[in-house]
Amino acid sequence: MRFQLSPELIDKIKKQDVRIRNNFKKALEIFFKDPYNLELDNHELKREWEGFRSIDVTADLRAIYKEDKQSLRLRLKQSLRLRLKQSLPSDEGGEEDETAAYFVAFGTHIELYKNK
Repeated sequence: MRFQLSPELIDKIKKQDVRIRNNFKKALEIFFKDPYNLELDNHELKREWEGFRSIDVTADLRAIYKEDKQSLRLRLKQSLRLRLKQSLPSDEGGEEDETAAYFVAFGTHIELYKNK
């Protein structure tokens, strides 16, 4: 599945410890190959996050995204490669109308799901 990160999410990831950035990169690599890999615990969200989905980055860190049935241009490959200074999976093939994921939030379970 194609994916893109919001600018705010990229800024937040850049501020994280290298181990967390590496875990995030690993989760995205798995997501790129198989968004519903059991390791990610990909699931729909409710309440204030209704319409979004979540994947596990670590035991307590989550990344939240919204699926988009329309095409998204992948700027992630270039921007994230520069920010993480590591290679990412290539964006080969794929249909124009392929479902895309737009990641909008990242944090601990408590940070993301606390009642406001």
